[in-house]
Amino acid sequence: MDQLIDSFERRVNYLRISLTDRCNLRCLYCMPEEGIPLLPHDEILRYEELIRLVQVATTLGIEKVRLTGGEPLLRRGVVSFVRALSECGLKDISVTTNGTLLAGCARELKAAGLTRLNISLDTLRPERFRHIAGGRGELADVLAGINEAEAAGFSPIKINVVAMAGLNDDEIADFGRLTIDKPYRVRFIELMPIGEQAGWRPERYLPAEEIKARLSALGELEPVGERASFDGPARRFKIRGAAGEIGLINPISRHFCPSCNRLRVTAAGRLRACLFSDHEVDIKRALRSGLSDDDLRAVFRLAIAAKPRRHPDIVPGGPIRKCQRQMSQIGG
Repeated sequence: MDQLIDSFERRVNYLRISLTDRCNLRCLYCMPEEGIPLLPHDEILRYEELIRLVQVATTLGIEKVRLTGGEPLLRRGVVSFVRALSECGLKDISVTTNGTLLAGCARELKAAGLTRLNISLDTLRPERFRHIAGGRGELADVLAGINEAEAAGFSPIKINVVAMAGLNDDEIADFGRLTIDKPYRVRFIELMPIGEQAGWRPERYLPAEEIKARLSALGELEPVGERASFDGPARRFKIRGAAGEIGLINPISRHFCPSCNRLRVTAAGRLRACLFSDHEVDIKRALRSGLSDDDLRAVFRLAIAAKPRRHPDIVPGGPIRKCQRQMSQIGG
């Protein structure tokens, strides 16, 4: 089997696919409150196109696919699409969701072959939830989705928390406590300057080491052992005696570019080899031009050839070069 190896000898075996640029929330670090110009439906990659893309990608060593958005569960037919993906020979299929629609489809997704779930949740307080989400959605729906996912047999369930100083940093310990009795993996993510209109402010940035220091008040944080082949960039810890884990994802203070193994497909059909780079390769045009599988493999290699060694240093308080696209347009 061929493999995707970039210019810096990193093997790329992980493909993130954005199913839609639409979302039912307006989280302040992801999408402006007024929303963004949405893609016409015919500009979004069709499921049939995505399946072909994945089938070609697996011949290049892609083993893991994550479905993102926008909010991927908004797209009709997502359960059937997961079922089709499960027949592509992948080792891992996961979804990142805001959880508001999860209660109604968790069991179907599990039966269709979905391996794992990542649920984005930045607060455990109902009023604050609506503030962060731009006045939309209900915390109760997300919590119901988590409970239903657990009942459906998803394990581990990962909960992603974007830590923001002065906004939700007073809940760090509350999220940490969730792991004591539940086998959840709560992962704290440093706020990133993604999108020209995103809610990045230097004073909101909270480094991972500060998050870790606050969590240490709950008990000793023990590093979790060896990394598995599909582990993401999180540094993993466990409170002594806890059922679950805590992860720290620090793209700003301690970038993990040397181990980056991922490639993104945006809803508009662009291949993107680095989240912080605006370089993209149009694979939708290739798909709709009747090109052969060999030609599509060449497009993948073209994207990988442009993968940078690392993203630029980002110094809070210093000049920031933001990615032009919003996170909802790239795929979270």
